[in-house]
Amino acid sequence: MATYISMVRFTDQGIRQIKQTTERAKALSAMASKLGIKIKDTYWTMGAYDAVLVSDAPNDEAITALALNLGSLGNVRTETMRAYSADEIKQILGKLS
Repeated sequence: MATYISMVRFTDQGIRQIKQTTERAKALSAMASKLGIKIKDTYWTMGAYDAVLVSDAPNDEAITALALNLGSLGNVRTETMRAYSADEIKQILGKLS
């Protein structure tokens, strides 16, 4: 499984319905599970982003499908990045010439 970090911003619709954000997070976990994804952590944040998700997914296609499903609901926009552990990046660095 690969690790992904998703930076989340609420849309106007999402902020108008902010009181439902924890219920939406539970629904996201259920949606993710159907795609073979585990939402490891959800954090609501201050600053440029409104929330951060840490997920484990089997591949890029699964996490992309989740981001598209989530975005289509209209409450948030996401920016997702692949994250590497120290061991993973060590293996990658070992391939450098």
